[in-house]
Amino acid sequence: MPFDTLFSAASTAAMAGWIALILLPRWPMLIAGLRYALIGGLSLTYATLIFVYFFRVEAGGFGSITEVRALFASDPVLVAGWVHYLAFDLFIGSWIAVEADRRRFNRVLQVPILAATFMFGPLGLLLFYLTSATHAALLVKKV
Repeated sequence: MPFDTLFSAASTAAMAGWIALILLPRWPMLIAGLRYALIGGLSLTYATLIFVYFFRVEAGGFGSITEVRALFASDPVLVAGWVHYLAFDLFIGSWIAVEADRRRFNRVLQVPILAATFMFGPLGLLLFYLTSATHAALLVKKV
């Protein structure tokens, strides 16, 4: 499969996962499907690309910005990096959704947090932490 096709397929699959996570009821089977089938599939794709292509890149590595740039100049490693983001962000999004439901956060409140996680990963996680801390502080004041 050409790497641009793999890139598009992984992106489309992750987008479907995000839409399901945000819009559908969070049945245990949905969360399990996202985590084990979709995120597991993305993780397997990542692992395959890394094991096959990572050590073929000359002068690439993580020791400097120049080495990272050289590493990501390789299409298969670039796609692996993208799939890494897709898998981790969706996993964190599923964790946030389950935790937010457990804490009884309104789904309307969850949407911007999940959207931020989808678009900007750690920013969404930070928003969830801030929302959780604020929610906990407000609960303490009520008591």
